Amino acid sequence: MSILLHPYTIWIPPKSTGAMKEIRNIIDLYDRFRDSGTACALATVVRIEGSSYRRIGARLLVGADGRYTGGISGGCLEGDALRRAQRAIHAGRPAKRIYDTLEEDDREIGIGLGCNGRIEVLFIPLDFDDQLNQIEVLRQRLATRTPLLLVQTVTTVSDDELPGTLREVPLDTVTLPHGRSEVRQFTDEQGRVSERLFELLRPEIRLILVGDNYDVLPMVTTAHQLGWRVYVIGLKRKFSAATVALAEGVYDYDEAAQFRVDDYTAVACMSHDFVRDAEMLRVFLPQSPPYLGLLGPRKRALKMDAELRQTAGLKLLDYPNLYTPIGLDIGAENPEEIAAAVVAEIIAVFRQRDGVSLRRREGTIHAR
Repeated sequence: MSILLHPYTIWIPPKSTGAMKEIRNIIDLYDRFRDSGTACALATVVRIEGSSYRRIGARLLVGADGRYTGGISGGCLEGDALRRAQRAIHAGRPAKRIYDTLEEDDREIGIGLGCNGRIEVLFIPLDFDDQLNQIEVLRQRLATRTPLLLVQTVTTVSDDELPGTLREVPLDTVTLPHGRSEVRQFTDEQGRVSERLFELLRPEIRLILVGDNYDVLPMVTTAHQLGWRVYVIGLKRKFSAATVALAEGVYDYDEAAQFRVDDYTAVACMSHDFVRDAEMLRVFLPQSPPYLGLLGPRKRALKMDAELRQTAGLKLLDYPNLYTPIGLDIGAENPEEIAAAVVAEIIAVFRQRDGVSLRRREGTIHAR
């Protein structure tokens, strides 16, 4: 019996914001399913061996009406995963599927798996009346500004806990090498083995962007596309309608002091105005942001450092998280390319990478 009611349709959200962009999109579509009474299931990558396009914790939400959002691969698994998610909806119980091309020919499992790896996916039908289902647990933690540790039951030997159960546990419960999510096994007193996925959920990146010239919009657009929350400081009368629409908020220079930087905040000073940038550095440098970018050549930074040392007692060039000239060295020339270079540098800083070509990297792309 076919359970496909409509052709599969990827759902494009009207607006996607936040570093947890995929989770926000999933929650948004889940709410639409709930409001219309459309049954749905959540597919989650719970184990990876070898290579894969997505990492552990990647999610795909699928509705009985064929709409879906999110992803568990680069597209090679989604077709089969959509069908299996709808089977889980129809059956009303969790299911697992292992996609394996480490030892199998991918033609034998009916897909073209582009990576040489083994990927295990858990399919969980969602109960709208359960306020502790995975979506509700994630919803309650969207606004976090500190890392959280989530644990999901993958396999269990107890009827008291079903596969797919998700909850938060203290951050010091488990040490995750490289901060990577992973599955761990536990053995009870009877020797029975269960498995749990430990996932580190990091806060979304916030970008405080200083400037009001024409190169601001490409920065806001690029960061917005990544799901970052962008706040722009400048002269409000100079902001374009597009900048105002895409940013979380726009502020005048004299409002900058209200911002508070945390471990997941980047600051980029791109006003093209020496006095304005120096003024903003007086606000943000004492807060020690993990990324502080300053547009302009080194000689400009040297001059600004000398002035700040004399007038504010701030040692700009001694700050270890200062990036000036701003951006990765990709030969960027126009505002769009400069935005790509700056955003890529911010990603590299938060991922603790050097930002060089992957062909120069020894070993695997992702830590295993």
